[in-house]
Amino acid sequence: MTFNALVVEKDDEGKTSASVQSLSEDRLPEGDVTVAVEYSTVNYKDGLCVGPGGGLVRNYPHVPGIDFAGTVDASDDDRYAPGDKVVLTGWRVGEAHWGGYSQKARVNADWLVPLPDGLTTRQAMAVGTAGFTAMLAVMALEDHGLTSGNGEVLVTGAAGGVGSVATAILANLGHEVAAVTGRPEQADYLTSLGASRIVPREDLNETTKRPLEAETWAGCVDAVGGDMLARVLGQMKYGASVAAVGLAGGAQLPATVIPFLLRGVNLLGIDSVMQPYDNRLRAWGRIAADLPMDKLEAMVQPATLGDLPDLGRSILKGGVRGRVVVDVNA
Repeated sequence: MTFNALVVEKDDEGKTSASVQSLSEDRLPEGDVTVAVEYSTVNYKDGLCVGPGGGLVRNYPHVPGIDFAGTVDASDDDRYAPGDKVVLTGWRVGEAHWGGYSQKARVNADWLVPLPDGLTTRQAMAVGTAGFTAMLAVMALEDHGLTSGNGEVLVTGAAGGVGSVATAILANLGHEVAAVTGRPEQADYLTSLGASRIVPREDLNETTKRPLEAETWAGCVDAVGGDMLARVLGQMKYGASVAAVGLAGGAQLPATVIPFLLRGVNLLGIDSVMQPYDNRLRAWGRIAADLPMDKLEAMVQPATLGDLPDLGRSILKGGVRGRVVVDVNA
């Protein structure tokens, strides 16, 4: 039997190219569970892996796609049986391992979680790694004392995948959400997700020599890093936390320790790749309960395997809004 997959190849000169190819099942890697993939998504890492690799891809030819949802075809593990619906995010799938841009995948059973009750496989990938990361960030803020009614919660990079889902979840939980974006045309979109006000990116993108500014934010989900994160740390309320999920604005952090010492600010690192199984279940359960499905649907842009090379380039340039759901069988 054959199936379609997006395959990235590298030539002798080091240039990469991506195309949809028909493959046989003997091309699948080793693993406990074979999944008939139904949907995947497009994340920033996917843009890197579909293109030059960004140092993430170890071997070529390579099938990218860092997450997927589908139905178990065959299983050597007692936890999963043919017909079970499953979700995979993380574990370097789509980077070091065969990914979700394929109609078939074979993976380690430990990397899977059951599809949460109340979600379809399409909805699960509308959430995807970005939404899963957003929920982990919200949970971390709550674990460190964030409650509704304490003031505005800032979401940077709000029109992106993580930011869109974080905005919708936080607003649904009763928080006032201040959404940061450098794309003014996305204001109506962010307001529709529940943002109470829009903060232009330039308001926070400039560094300041002052280590502390007025106490403004009760919490923050930051997808930008760099100068913006340094600036935001100095604007947090006493004891408030920032959940750092990305580095779209750079990996450097030109900050001082003053916000931590004088205001007890917490900087929380959010990793979605190696999350323990129990916390994955907790996050997916919260997603099913706390993310309004109508808001989720409003974020979705449909795509096929053939669209992925262009989408990979676009997301690296900040040109993708919300969530892309890839129907690998379309």
